[in-house]
Amino acid sequence: MPRLLELTRVYRGISRVRAMWGMPRAFSTGRFTLSIPQRLVQANEVAAMNGETVSFPFSRSLIGTFFQDRPILGNPFLEDVPLQSYLRRHLPPEVLNGVQAELMNFGQRVCNEVDALGRQCEENPPRLQQYNSWGRRVDHIVTCPAWGQLKDISAEEGLVATGYERRYGEWSRLLQISKLYLFAPSAGLFTCPLAMTDGAAKVLESLAASGPLEKPFERLTSRDQKQFWTSGQWMTERKGGSDVAGGTETVAKVQPDGTYRLYGYKWFTSSTNSEMALTLGRVVDSQGLTTEGSKGLSLFYLPVRDEDGNLNNLEVQRLKDKLGTRQVPTAELLLDGTKAYLISKEGRGVASISDMLTITRIHNAICAASGMRRIIHLGREYATKRFVFGKYLKDHPLHMQTLARMEVETRGAFLLVMELARLLGREETGSATELERHLLRLLTPIAKLYTGKQAIAVISEGLECFGGQGYMEDTGLPSMLRDAQVLSIWEGTTNILSLDVLRSLVKSQGQVLQAYFTDVKNKLEVASQNPALAVPVGALSGSLQRLKQFIQISMERGPDFMELSARDFSYSLARIYMGTLLSSHAAWEGSSSSDVYAAQRWCEQELCPVSSNEKTRCYDKEAFTRDTTLVYDSSAQTHG
Repeated sequence: MPRLLELTRVYRGISRVRAMWGMPRAFSTGRFTLSIPQRLVQANEVAAMNGETVSFPFSRSLIGTFFQDRPILGNPFLEDVPLQSYLRRHLPPEVLNGVQAELMNFGQRVCNEVDALGRQCEENPPRLQQYNSWGRRVDHIVTCPAWGQLKDISAEEGLVATGYERRYGEWSRLLQISKLYLFAPSAGLFTCPLAMTDGAAKVLESLAASGPLEKPFERLTSRDQKQFWTSGQWMTERKGGSDVAGGTETVAKVQPDGTYRLYGYKWFTSSTNSEMALTLGRVVDSQGLTTEGSKGLSLFYLPVRDEDGNLNNLEVQRLKDKLGTRQVPTAELLLDGTKAYLISKEGRGVASISDMLTITRIHNAICAASGMRRIIHLGREYATKRFVFGKYLKDHPLHMQTLARMEVETRGAFLLVMELARLLGREETGSATELERHLLRLLTPIAKLYTGKQAIAVISEGLECFGGQGYMEDTGLPSMLRDAQVLSIWEGTTNILSLDVLRSLVKSQGQVLQAYFTDVKNKLEVASQNPALAVPVGALSGSLQRLKQFIQISMERGPDFMELSARDFSYSLARIYMGTLLSSHAAWEGSSSSDVYAAQRWCEQELCPVSSNEKTRCYDKEAFTRDTTLVYDSSAQTHG
């Protein structure tokens, strides 16, 4: 009976097979019956008469010889035409050559080295060792070796340092963010500690980084693998989330030497095995009292370990069990007399972290845009290999339409992220105009909230491009969707960021909005010179006018009206601005027909949803009551 499994060997002629084995056209293996279809037999008999080789599928391994070719990751820089095009458009020639060479080499390193390390981090998540073998509490977070290697690569490649060395002046941030854009999809979420490290370095730099801050700033911005530190960001407590003013319970007691001791419980601390952290706390006065609200919060720097390598009077209670980002050690911490340094003015903690939030939100948008780009790179490569219904996926019009829609979304997100990089670089080097500074303030929360939503939708769609394989864990694809889900939550949810957009309007007395309208109008005026862009420019100009009209209406309706419209308002700002960036890039003399087509396709959607939705009265005072009734519908009654 085992000889039946030899049927995959090639024989000349079906009659020869039957003569050797004495088999009918249906035969039994003892466990199940194999039937040889009549047409297969006839086809093989004809082939045999013609002297051709014949074989039977499923006869040796019982699964056949077909397998699906996996998509291959190439150099992500060389495969990214929009990135190359953007750099050619904006960088001065003396900067362009050096930046291109560095990104090309780094892209190859991502392909050859980083991608495999990131996968190892996904397959070997961190674990907590609370006690050693002799019963002593150690609270050691164990990460896989690949996590440490990614840290070394980050230092060597200057993934934080580049932004502070400023060897390319105002373009240094553009190079740094381009490298992070290439790195992020392969990096096993090491981008999380890098975001917080960059944010911490920004805060320390703004505080002059002198005294006790000089050493940590040098460590955070070092290229030396042995000197490089990462930083945590310990803001979230048990009452939770973005409401740090109402939720921060940590207290700080001053010591005779001028340092402080912190006592509190941190509910969610990402990258907990970093060497340092920034955190908020309330200073206890001489009478043992603290000030409530945001005015009572101060910012502290704390080393995670003391000079002997022991934890700085803190305990790791447990690691969080998360939907995604499993590669990142995220923990609950008890601060029990943790030594710390006050680095803001007392009561100015919230104001002091504004720079950090700018950086971490930009990092969030980088991860969103780069995740979208990666799933498209893999999807389009797979489309050249997967053969179904008589042709390759790339030859199916509906499949290519789907990929094209994903591409348009990704290009819009990419251009918005790069615009933030450009504005940040100019702001940090003192080159930014007042208009550019206002734009940076407004666009940062908009980019974070909108690209976070885009990434979830595009990556989810991207998984479908692989059919069932997109749902299989060992392909590495499902983790992309799980990890994307956090992008709309970290650094402020969509609603929180929408309200932050409104705050920026109020605090600037409308100047950020005036800068927005001026910039969009100027860019569209240039784009209008290209006849091929007449339709998108017209759609964007009309939407901009509708947005202005909505703002006039909202001023008459009051703050409750504006709060209900905050999300749709932010979406409208995002879509109009991203369409403007696409049109502006398409109007550049070095653009391609694909750039023009992308701008046209972007502007086919509703660009100003806040105006359309206002006509349905969904922002009126009564809307809140109707929404609440709908959500808590009590119409279904139990009848006695």
